[in-house]
Amino acid sequence: MSTSQGSHRATRGGRRAARHKEPRPPAPPPAPAGVPSHGPARAVSPYAPTVAAFRPGPPEGPPGRAPAHEGTSPDSAGAPAPAAARPAAPAASAPPSVPAPPSVPAVPAVPSAPLAPAGGRAEARRAARRRRRAAVLLGGPDGLRRLIPQALVVAFLAGGTTSFVAADKAVRLSVDGVPRTLHTFADDVEELLDEEGLTVGEHDIVAPDPDAELSHGDEVVVRFGRPVTLTVDGHSRQVWTTARTVEEALQQVGVRAGGAYTSVSRSRPISRSGLDVDVLTERTVTVTADGRSHTVRTTAATAREAVREAGISLAGQDTISVPQDSFPRDGQTITVMRIKDTEEVREEPIPYVTVRTDDPRLDRGTEVVARAGRAGKRRVTYAVRTVNGVRHKPRKLSDEVVREPVARQVRVGTRRLPDSVRGAEGLNWKALAQCESGGRPDAVDPSGTYGGLYQFDAATWRSLGGRGRPQDASPEEQTYRAKKLYVQRGASPWPHCGRRLYR
Repeated sequence: MSTSQGSHRATRGGRRAARHKEPRPPAPPPAPAGVPSHGPARAVSPYAPTVAAFRPGPPEGPPGRAPAHEGTSPDSAGAPAPAAARPAAPAASAPPSVPAPPSVPAVPAVPSAPLAPAGGRAEARRAARRRRRAAVLLGGPDGLRRLIPQALVVAFLAGGTTSFVAADKAVRLSVDGVPRTLHTFADDVEELLDEEGLTVGEHDIVAPDPDAELSHGDEVVVRFGRPVTLTVDGHSRQVWTTARTVEEALQQVGVRAGGAYTSVSRSRPISRSGLDVDVLTERTVTVTADGRSHTVRTTAATAREAVREAGISLAGQDTISVPQDSFPRDGQTITVMRIKDTEEVREEPIPYVTVRTDDPRLDRGTEVVARAGRAGKRRVTYAVRTVNGVRHKPRKLSDEVVREPVARQVRVGTRRLPDSVRGAEGLNWKALAQCESGGRPDAVDPSGTYGGLYQFDAATWRSLGGRGRPQDASPEEQTYRAKKLYVQRGASPWPHCGRRLYR
Protein backbone atom coordinates (compact mmCIF):
# COMPACT_ATOMS: atom_id res chain seq x y z
CA MET A 1 0.00 0.00 0.00
CA SER A 2 1.51 3.37 -1.01
CA THR A 3 2.20 6.17 1.44
CA SER A 4 -0.31 8.54 -0.16
CA GLN A 5 -3.04 5.93 0.07
CA GLY A 6 -2.26 5.27 3.74
CA SER A 7 -2.28 9.00 4.47
CA HIS A 8 -5.57 9.44 2.65
CA ARG A 9 -7.22 6.69 4.70
CA ALA A 10 -5.75 8.07 7.93
CA THR A 11 -7.14 11.52 7.11
CA ARG A 12 -10.63 10.17 6.46
CA GLY A 13 -10.50 8.21 9.70
CA GLY A 14 -9.50 11.36 11.53
CA ARG A 15 -12.36 13.28 10.11
CA ARG A 16 -14.82 10.55 11.08
CA ALA A 17 -13.47 10.57 14.62
CA ALA A 18 -13.80 14.39 14.79
CA ARG A 19 -17.49 14.25 14.09
CA HIS A 20 -18.13 12.38 17.32
CA LYS A 21 -15.85 14.52 19.54
CA GLU A 22 -16.14 17.97 20.89
CA PRO A 23 -16.34 20.79 18.39
CA ARG A 24 -13.04 22.24 17.22
CA PRO A 25 -11.84 25.34 19.08
CA PRO A 26 -11.98 28.57 17.17
CA ALA A 27 -9.01 29.44 15.06
CA PRO A 28 -6.49 31.86 16.54
CA PRO A 29 -6.39 35.32 15.11
CA PRO A 30 -4.43 35.61 11.91
CA ALA A 31 -0.79 36.54 12.16
CA PRO A 32 0.51 39.83 10.86
CA ALA A 33 1.19 40.03 7.16
CA GLY A 34 4.58 38.50 6.15
CA VAL A 35 5.02 36.51 9.39
CA PRO A 36 4.22 32.82 9.29
CA SER A 37 2.03 31.53 12.00
CA HIS A 38 4.49 28.76 12.98
CA GLY A 39 7.41 30.95 13.92
CA PRO A 40 9.77 33.76 12.90
CA ALA A 41 10.57 34.40 9.24
CA ARG A 42 13.26 32.15 7.67
CA ALA A 43 15.58 32.84 4.78
CA VAL A 44 14.24 31.58 1.47
CA SER A 45 16.52 30.25 -1.27
CA PRO A 46 16.70 32.32 -4.46
CA TYR A 47 15.84 29.18 -6.40
CA ALA A 48 12.60 28.64 -4.45
CA PRO A 49 10.34 30.63 -6.78
CA THR A 50 11.69 28.71 -9.74
CA VAL A 51 11.12 25.40 -8.02
CA ALA A 52 7.74 26.46 -6.79
CA ALA A 53 6.82 27.65 -10.28
CA PHE A 54 7.36 24.14 -11.65
CA ARG A 55 5.91 22.34 -8.61
CA PRO A 56 2.15 21.70 -8.94
CA GLY A 57 0.13 23.32 -6.21
CA PRO A 58 -2.57 21.64 -4.14
CA PRO A 59 -5.87 21.14 -5.83
CA GLU A 60 -8.74 23.39 -5.08
CA GLY A 61 -11.01 22.36 -2.26
CA PRO A 62 -13.28 23.64 0.39
CA PRO A 63 -11.63 25.79 3.07
CA GLY A 64 -10.28 24.03 6.10
CA ARG A 65 -10.32 20.52 4.50
CA ALA A 66 -7.31 18.72 3.07
CA PRO A 67 -7.56 17.24 -0.39
CA ALA A 68 -8.37 13.56 -0.51
CA HIS A 69 -5.15 12.65 -2.40
CA GLU A 70 -2.66 14.49 -0.11
CA GLY A 71 -1.01 12.42 2.60
CA THR A 72 -0.42 13.40 6.17
CA SER A 73 1.74 11.79 8.72
CA PRO A 74 0.02 9.33 11.01
CA ASP A 75 0.89 11.53 13.96
CA SER A 76 -1.15 14.43 12.55
CA ALA A 77 -4.22 12.39 11.55
CA GLY A 78 -7.34 13.90 13.10
CA ALA A 79 -5.37 16.76 14.75
CA PRO A 80 -6.76 20.27 14.49
CA ALA A 81 -5.26 22.33 11.69
CA PRO A 82 -3.40 25.64 12.39
CA ALA A 83 -5.66 28.63 12.87
CA ALA A 84 -4.36 30.44 9.80
CA ALA A 85 -1.91 29.82 7.00
CA ARG A 86 0.82 32.19 5.80
CA PRO A 87 -0.64 34.64 3.27
CA ALA A 88 0.57 34.13 -0.24
CA ALA A 89 3.29 36.51 -1.41
CA PRO A 90 2.37 38.75 -4.30
CA ALA A 91 3.25 37.25 -7.64
CA ALA A 92 4.91 40.43 -8.78
CA SER A 93 7.47 40.33 -5.98
CA ALA A 94 8.86 36.87 -6.94
CA PRO A 95 12.36 37.01 -8.54
CA PRO A 96 12.79 35.65 -12.05
CA SER A 97 13.48 31.97 -12.52
CA VAL A 98 17.21 31.05 -12.40
CA PRO A 99 18.11 28.02 -14.54
CA ALA A 100 20.42 25.37 -13.15
CA PRO A 101 24.11 25.85 -14.16
CA PRO A 102 25.27 23.62 -16.97
CA SER A 103 26.92 20.26 -16.15
CA VAL A 104 25.55 20.46 -12.59
CA PRO A 105 23.48 17.46 -11.60
CA ALA A 106 19.89 18.04 -10.68
CA VAL A 107 19.51 19.25 -7.11
CA PRO A 108 16.28 18.89 -5.13
CA ALA A 109 14.53 22.28 -5.09
CA VAL A 110 14.28 24.27 -1.89
CA PRO A 111 10.67 25.18 -1.28
CA SER A 112 9.95 28.81 -0.58
CA ALA A 113 7.60 30.12 1.99
CA PRO A 114 4.28 28.67 0.94
CA LEU A 115 1.50 30.80 -0.23
CA ALA A 116 -1.63 30.72 1.79
CA PRO A 117 -3.13 27.54 0.46
CA ALA A 118 -6.74 27.15 -0.12
CA GLY A 119 -6.51 23.88 1.81
CA GLY A 120 -5.75 25.62 5.07
CA ARG A 121 -3.80 23.99 7.85
CA ALA A 122 -3.17 20.66 6.09
CA GLU A 123 -1.38 22.43 3.27
CA ALA A 124 0.67 24.43 5.75
CA ARG A 125 1.82 21.26 7.42
CA ARG A 126 2.83 19.77 4.08
CA ALA A 127 4.82 22.88 3.18
CA ALA A 128 6.65 22.74 6.50
CA ARG A 129 7.63 19.16 5.95
CA ARG A 130 9.00 19.98 2.48
CA ARG A 131 11.10 22.78 3.92
CA ARG A 132 12.53 20.51 6.57
CA ARG A 133 13.46 17.84 4.01
CA ALA A 134 15.15 20.43 1.78
CA ALA A 135 17.08 21.81 4.72
CA VAL A 136 18.29 18.35 5.62
CA LEU A 137 19.39 17.66 2.01
CA LEU A 138 21.18 20.98 1.45
CA GLY A 139 22.43 21.59 4.95
CA GLY A 140 21.13 25.14 5.19
CA PRO A 141 20.86 28.11 2.88
CA ASP A 142 24.46 27.73 1.65
CA GLY A 143 24.12 24.03 0.85
CA LEU A 144 23.52 24.53 -2.88
CA ARG A 145 26.60 26.68 -3.27
CA ARG A 146 28.66 23.97 -1.61
CA LEU A 147 26.98 21.24 -3.61
CA ILE A 148 27.89 22.68 -7.03
CA PRO A 149 31.74 22.28 -6.74
CA GLN A 150 31.24 18.92 -5.07
CA ALA A 151 29.16 17.83 -8.05
CA LEU A 152 31.93 18.98 -10.39
CA VAL A 153 34.48 16.93 -8.42
CA VAL A 154 32.18 13.92 -8.50
CA ALA A 155 31.80 14.28 -12.26
CA PHE A 156 35.60 14.51 -12.71
CA LEU A 157 36.19 11.52 -10.46
CA ALA A 158 33.51 9.58 -12.34
CA GLY A 159 35.37 10.18 -15.62
CA GLY A 160 38.72 9.21 -14.03
CA THR A 161 37.16 6.11 -12.57
CA THR A 162 35.93 5.16 -16.01
CA SER A 163 39.48 5.50 -17.42
CA PHE A 164 40.88 3.65 -14.40
CA VAL A 165 38.51 0.75 -14.93
CA ALA A 166 39.21 0.72 -18.66
CA ALA A 167 43.03 0.43 -18.08
CA ASP A 168 42.66 -2.52 -15.71
CA LYS A 169 43.08 -5.92 -17.42
CA ALA A 170 42.41 -9.44 -16.20
CA VAL A 171 45.09 -11.76 -17.62
CA ARG A 172 46.05 -15.38 -17.03
CA LEU A 173 49.73 -15.94 -16.13
CA SER A 174 51.15 -19.47 -16.20
CA VAL A 175 54.64 -19.92 -14.70
CA ASP A 176 56.12 -23.38 -15.19
CA GLY A 177 52.65 -24.85 -15.62
CA VAL A 178 51.10 -23.16 -12.56
CA PRO A 179 48.36 -20.78 -13.81
CA ARG A 180 46.73 -17.89 -11.98
CA THR A 181 44.51 -15.00 -12.97
CA LEU A 182 45.53 -11.46 -11.98
CA HIS A 183 44.62 -7.82 -12.67
CA THR A 184 47.26 -5.51 -14.12
CA PHE A 185 47.72 -2.10 -15.76
CA ALA A 186 50.76 -3.30 -17.78
CA ASP A 187 50.77 -2.35 -21.47
CA ASP A 188 52.86 -5.27 -22.68
CA VAL A 189 54.16 -8.67 -21.55
CA GLU A 190 57.55 -7.36 -20.45
CA GLU A 191 55.94 -4.81 -18.12
CA LEU A 192 53.75 -7.55 -16.67
CA LEU A 193 56.81 -9.72 -15.97
CA ASP A 194 58.53 -6.76 -14.29
CA GLU A 195 55.49 -6.20 -12.08
CA GLU A 196 55.55 -9.85 -11.03
CA GLY A 197 59.33 -9.85 -10.43
CA LEU A 198 59.99 -12.47 -13.12
CA THR A 199 63.40 -12.25 -14.84
CA VAL A 200 63.84 -14.37 -17.96
CA GLY A 201 67.10 -15.38 -19.62
CA GLU A 202 68.29 -16.85 -22.90
CA HIS A 203 67.26 -20.38 -21.91
CA ASP A 204 63.74 -19.37 -20.84
CA ILE A 205 60.57 -19.27 -22.96
CA VAL A 206 57.97 -16.49 -22.88
CA ALA A 207 54.83 -16.61 -25.01
CA PRO A 208 53.78 -14.27 -26.45
CA ASP A 209 56.97 -12.24 -26.99
CA PRO A 210 57.91 -9.79 -24.21
CA ASP A 211 57.22 -6.78 -26.47
CA ALA A 212 53.71 -7.99 -27.37
CA GLU A 213 50.83 -5.76 -26.30
CA LEU A 214 48.67 -6.98 -23.44
CA SER A 215 44.88 -7.01 -23.64
CA HIS A 216 42.09 -8.07 -21.35
CA GLY A 217 41.69 -11.85 -21.27
CA ASP A 218 45.19 -12.63 -22.68
CA GLU A 219 47.24 -15.58 -21.45
CA VAL A 220 51.00 -15.33 -20.82
CA VAL A 221 53.10 -18.48 -20.46
CA VAL A 222 56.57 -18.49 -18.87
CA ARG A 223 58.79 -21.57 -18.87
CA PHE A 224 62.15 -21.31 -17.09
CA GLY A 225 65.12 -23.22 -18.46
CA ARG A 226 66.79 -25.87 -16.32
CA PRO A 227 70.32 -27.31 -16.74
CA VAL A 228 70.41 -31.10 -17.01
CA THR A 229 73.61 -33.15 -17.08
CA LEU A 230 72.59 -36.05 -19.30
CA THR A 231 74.71 -39.20 -19.55
CA VAL A 232 73.48 -41.56 -22.27
CA ASP A 233 75.29 -44.90 -22.56
CA GLY A 234 78.40 -43.47 -20.93
CA HIS A 235 78.55 -40.23 -22.97
CA SER A 236 77.86 -37.08 -20.92
CA ARG A 237 76.65 -33.66 -22.05
CA GLN A 238 74.82 -30.70 -20.52
CA VAL A 239 71.52 -29.56 -22.03
CA TRP A 240 69.01 -26.84 -21.16
CA THR A 241 65.35 -27.72 -21.05
CA THR A 242 62.06 -26.08 -20.10
CA ALA A 243 60.52 -29.44 -19.26
CA ARG A 244 59.16 -29.89 -15.78
CA THR A 245 59.80 -33.65 -15.45
CA VAL A 246 62.57 -36.03 -16.46
CA GLU A 247 60.36 -37.77 -19.04
CA GLU A 248 59.49 -34.46 -20.74
CA ALA A 249 63.19 -33.51 -20.79
CA LEU A 250 64.16 -36.79 -22.47
CA GLN A 251 61.50 -36.21 -25.11
CA GLN A 252 62.72 -32.66 -25.73
CA VAL A 253 66.35 -33.71 -26.31
CA GLY A 254 65.32 -36.67 -28.48
CA VAL A 255 66.46 -39.56 -26.27
CA ARG A 256 64.56 -42.76 -26.97
CA ALA A 257 63.83 -43.87 -23.46
CA GLY A 258 61.56 -46.79 -24.33
CA GLY A 259 62.80 -49.77 -22.35
CA ALA A 260 65.78 -47.72 -21.12
CA TYR A 261 67.07 -47.45 -17.57
CA THR A 262 67.13 -44.02 -15.91
CA SER A 263 69.00 -43.22 -12.72
CA VAL A 264 66.04 -41.20 -11.40
CA SER A 265 62.28 -41.59 -11.71
CA ARG A 266 60.93 -40.31 -15.02
CA SER A 267 58.12 -38.51 -13.19
CA ARG A 268 60.54 -36.65 -10.94
CA PRO A 269 60.23 -32.85 -11.28
CA ILE A 270 63.30 -30.88 -12.36
CA SER A 271 64.11 -27.94 -10.10
CA ARG A 272 65.48 -24.61 -11.32
CA SER A 273 68.95 -25.66 -10.12
CA GLY A 274 69.00 -28.63 -12.52
CA LEU A 275 69.48 -32.38 -12.25
CA ASP A 276 71.89 -35.19 -13.21
CA VAL A 277 70.31 -38.02 -15.20
CA ASP A 278 71.96 -41.27 -16.37
CA VAL A 279 70.24 -43.16 -19.18
CA LEU A 280 71.10 -46.67 -20.35
CA THR A 281 69.37 -47.58 -23.60
CA GLU A 282 68.35 -51.11 -24.48
CA ARG A 283 70.99 -52.98 -26.54
CA THR A 284 71.49 -56.41 -28.11
CA VAL A 285 74.51 -58.31 -26.74
CA THR A 286 75.67 -61.85 -27.59
CA VAL A 287 77.45 -63.87 -24.89
CA THR A 288 79.38 -66.99 -25.90
CA ALA A 289 80.20 -69.53 -23.20
CA ASP A 290 80.89 -73.28 -23.06
CA GLY A 291 80.49 -73.63 -26.82
CA ARG A 292 77.05 -71.96 -26.93
CA SER A 293 75.85 -68.42 -27.78
CA HIS A 294 73.23 -66.45 -25.84
CA THR A 295 71.70 -63.25 -27.28
CA VAL A 296 69.97 -60.89 -24.83
CA ARG A 297 68.35 -57.44 -24.85
CA THR A 298 69.85 -55.55 -21.96
CA THR A 299 70.24 -52.13 -20.34
CA ALA A 300 73.30 -53.28 -18.38
CA ALA A 301 75.93 -50.67 -17.58
CA THR A 302 78.84 -53.17 -17.55
CA ALA A 303 79.81 -56.29 -19.45
CA ARG A 304 79.72 -58.23 -16.19
CA GLU A 305 76.02 -57.38 -15.74
CA ALA A 306 75.25 -58.32 -19.36
CA VAL A 307 76.83 -61.78 -18.84
CA ARG A 308 74.83 -62.24 -15.65
CA GLU A 309 71.60 -61.30 -17.45
CA ALA A 310 72.41 -63.94 -20.07
CA GLY A 311 72.21 -66.54 -17.30
CA ILE A 312 75.95 -67.31 -17.25
CA SER A 313 77.95 -67.34 -14.03
CA LEU A 314 81.68 -66.89 -13.60
CA ALA A 315 83.50 -69.09 -11.12
CA GLY A 316 87.06 -69.29 -9.89
CA GLN A 317 89.47 -67.78 -12.40
CA ASP A 318 86.84 -67.41 -15.15
CA THR A 319 86.84 -64.12 -17.03
CA ILE A 320 85.51 -62.57 -20.23
CA SER A 321 87.10 -61.33 -23.44
CA VAL A 322 86.53 -57.63 -22.58
CA PRO A 323 87.12 -55.71 -19.35
CA GLN A 324 84.31 -56.61 -16.98
CA ASP A 325 83.60 -52.95 -16.12
CA SER A 326 83.49 -51.83 -19.76
CA PHE A 327 80.24 -50.60 -21.34
CA PRO A 328 78.54 -53.24 -23.56
CA ARG A 329 77.81 -51.78 -27.00
CA ASP A 330 74.88 -52.68 -29.19
CA GLY A 331 75.71 -55.79 -31.26
CA GLN A 332 78.81 -56.66 -29.23
CA THR A 333 79.91 -60.28 -28.68
CA ILE A 334 81.36 -61.20 -25.30
CA THR A 335 83.22 -64.48 -24.88
CA VAL A 336 83.39 -66.20 -21.51
CA MET A 337 86.76 -67.83 -20.86
CA ARG A 338 86.79 -70.80 -18.49
CA ILE A 339 90.18 -70.80 -16.83
CA LYS A 340 91.71 -73.69 -14.94
CA ASP A 341 95.09 -73.32 -13.18
CA THR A 342 97.13 -76.39 -12.18
CA GLU A 343 100.69 -77.13 -11.06
CA GLU A 344 103.11 -79.61 -12.57
CA VAL A 345 106.38 -80.92 -11.06
CA ARG A 346 109.08 -82.05 -13.46
CA GLU A 347 112.60 -83.48 -12.98
CA GLU A 348 114.99 -81.99 -15.49
CA PRO A 349 118.70 -82.89 -16.11
CA ILE A 350 121.47 -80.46 -15.34
CA PRO A 351 124.07 -80.70 -18.11
CA TYR A 352 127.68 -81.27 -17.10
CA VAL A 353 130.61 -79.22 -18.30
CA THR A 354 133.81 -80.44 -20.04
CA VAL A 355 137.11 -79.45 -18.58
CA ARG A 356 140.09 -79.68 -21.04
CA THR A 357 143.61 -80.04 -19.82
CA ASP A 358 146.76 -79.78 -22.05
CA ASP A 359 148.97 -82.91 -22.06
CA PRO A 360 152.42 -82.55 -23.68
CA ARG A 361 152.77 -86.29 -23.69
CA LEU A 362 150.12 -86.62 -26.32
CA ASP A 363 150.57 -85.70 -29.92
CA ARG A 364 149.01 -82.48 -31.05
CA GLY A 365 145.42 -83.04 -32.06
CA THR A 366 145.04 -85.99 -29.70
CA GLU A 367 142.48 -85.84 -26.88
CA VAL A 368 142.07 -88.32 -24.09
CA VAL A 369 138.97 -88.32 -21.76
CA ALA A 370 140.30 -88.58 -18.25
CA ARG A 371 136.86 -88.66 -16.60
CA ALA A 372 133.47 -89.03 -18.11
CA GLY A 373 130.92 -86.38 -17.27
CA ARG A 374 127.55 -87.01 -15.59
CA ALA A 375 124.48 -84.84 -15.79
CA GLY A 376 122.85 -83.55 -12.63
CA LYS A 377 119.08 -83.43 -11.84
CA ARG A 378 116.70 -80.69 -10.64
CA ARG A 379 113.02 -80.68 -9.61
CA VAL A 380 111.00 -77.81 -11.21
CA THR A 381 107.40 -76.76 -10.36
CA TYR A 382 105.34 -75.12 -13.15
CA ALA A 383 101.98 -73.36 -13.17
CA VAL A 384 99.88 -74.54 -16.09
CA ARG A 385 96.81 -72.53 -17.25
CA THR A 386 94.10 -74.03 -19.42
CA VAL A 387 91.65 -71.63 -21.13
CA ASN A 388 88.55 -73.20 -22.64
CA GLY A 389 90.45 -76.51 -22.79
CA VAL A 390 93.53 -75.07 -24.51
CA ARG A 391 96.81 -75.52 -22.61
CA HIS A 392 98.99 -72.44 -22.39
CA LYS A 393 102.76 -72.28 -21.95
CA PRO A 394 103.71 -73.35 -18.40
CA ARG A 395 105.10 -70.75 -16.06
CA LYS A 396 107.94 -71.82 -13.75
CA LEU A 397 107.17 -71.30 -10.11
CA SER A 398 110.21 -72.88 -8.36
CA ASP A 399 113.05 -75.36 -8.80
CA GLU A 400 115.49 -77.32 -6.60
CA VAL A 401 118.66 -79.30 -7.39
CA VAL A 402 118.31 -82.98 -6.64
CA ARG A 403 121.79 -84.05 -7.89
CA GLU A 404 124.78 -81.96 -8.87
CA PRO A 405 126.36 -82.63 -12.31
CA VAL A 406 129.90 -84.15 -12.69
CA ALA A 407 132.25 -82.36 -15.09
CA ARG A 408 133.96 -84.24 -17.92
CA GLN A 409 137.76 -84.04 -17.94
CA VAL A 410 139.68 -84.26 -21.22
CA ARG A 411 143.43 -84.25 -21.79
CA VAL A 412 144.53 -82.52 -24.98
CA GLY A 413 147.87 -83.42 -26.59
CA THR A 414 150.29 -80.65 -27.38
CA ARG A 415 153.27 -82.66 -28.70
CA ARG A 416 154.22 -81.75 -32.25
CA LEU A 417 153.63 -84.50 -34.82
CA PRO A 418 156.44 -85.65 -37.11
CA ASP A 419 156.55 -83.82 -40.38
CA SER A 420 156.97 -87.01 -42.45
CA VAL A 421 156.52 -90.75 -42.34
CA ARG A 422 159.18 -92.86 -43.92
CA GLY A 423 157.93 -94.84 -46.86
CA ALA A 424 154.87 -92.59 -47.43
CA GLU A 425 156.37 -89.37 -48.63
CA GLY A 426 156.19 -88.23 -52.25
CA LEU A 427 152.62 -89.50 -52.75
CA ASN A 428 149.67 -87.32 -53.87
CA TRP A 429 147.73 -87.22 -50.56
CA LYS A 430 145.73 -84.23 -51.68
CA ALA A 431 144.34 -86.11 -54.70
CA LEU A 432 143.41 -89.05 -52.44
CA ALA A 433 141.53 -86.72 -50.00
CA GLN A 434 139.72 -85.07 -52.88
CA CYS A 435 138.55 -88.42 -54.17
CA GLU A 436 137.46 -89.78 -50.79
CA SER A 437 135.78 -86.75 -49.13
CA GLY A 438 135.89 -83.90 -51.60
CA GLY A 439 138.67 -82.36 -49.51
CA ARG A 440 136.45 -81.79 -46.45
CA PRO A 441 138.01 -82.73 -43.07
CA ASP A 442 134.58 -83.14 -41.36
CA ALA A 443 132.96 -85.23 -44.07
CA VAL A 444 130.93 -88.29 -43.01
CA ASP A 445 129.55 -90.95 -45.33
CA PRO A 446 125.74 -91.52 -45.44
CA SER A 447 125.96 -94.58 -43.18
CA GLY A 448 127.89 -92.69 -40.51
CA THR A 449 130.61 -95.31 -40.42
CA TYR A 450 133.41 -93.42 -42.11
CA GLY A 451 134.57 -89.87 -41.59
CA GLY A 452 137.30 -87.33 -42.23
CA LEU A 453 139.48 -86.50 -45.25
CA TYR A 454 140.38 -90.13 -45.84
CA GLN A 455 137.19 -91.76 -44.53
CA PHE A 456 138.56 -93.65 -41.51
CA ASP A 457 136.33 -95.99 -39.59
CA ALA A 458 136.45 -95.70 -35.81
CA ALA A 459 138.38 -98.92 -35.22
CA THR A 460 141.11 -98.08 -37.75
CA TRP A 461 141.41 -94.58 -36.39
CA ARG A 462 141.97 -95.78 -32.84
CA SER A 463 144.48 -98.40 -34.00
CA LEU A 464 146.57 -95.62 -35.51
CA GLY A 465 146.59 -93.71 -32.16
CA GLY A 466 143.76 -91.37 -32.92
CA ARG A 467 141.33 -90.15 -30.19
CA GLY A 468 137.67 -89.47 -30.59
CA ARG A 469 136.28 -89.38 -34.08
CA PRO A 470 138.45 -88.88 -37.12
CA GLN A 471 136.29 -86.09 -38.57
CA ASP A 472 136.90 -84.09 -35.38
CA ALA A 473 140.69 -84.17 -35.73
CA SER A 474 142.72 -81.55 -37.54
CA PRO A 475 143.62 -82.05 -41.26
CA GLU A 476 147.30 -82.44 -40.33
CA GLU A 477 146.57 -85.25 -37.86
CA GLN A 478 144.30 -86.99 -40.36
CA THR A 479 147.03 -86.89 -43.03
CA TYR A 480 149.57 -88.14 -40.50
CA ARG A 481 147.38 -91.13 -39.54
CA ALA A 482 146.70 -91.88 -43.24
CA LYS A 483 150.43 -92.05 -43.98
CA LYS A 484 150.93 -94.47 -41.09
CA LEU A 485 148.10 -96.62 -42.49
CA TYR A 486 149.70 -96.58 -45.95
CA VAL A 487 153.02 -97.78 -44.45
CA GLN A 488 151.16 -100.68 -42.83
CA ARG A 489 148.78 -101.69 -45.61
CA GLY A 490 149.64 -99.81 -48.77
CA ALA A 491 146.78 -98.37 -50.90
CA SER A 492 144.36 -101.22 -50.16
CA PRO A 493 142.30 -99.28 -47.54
CA TRP A 494 141.20 -97.11 -50.48
CA PRO A 495 140.17 -99.56 -53.17
CA HIS A 496 138.57 -97.02 -55.52
CA CYS A 497 140.70 -93.92 -54.90
CA GLY A 498 144.03 -95.47 -53.85
CA ARG A 499 145.49 -95.20 -57.40
CA ARG A 500 145.24 -91.38 -57.10
CA LEU A 501 148.25 -91.50 -54.79
CA TYR A 502 150.46 -92.21 -57.76
CA ARG A 503 149.47 -89.41 -60.09
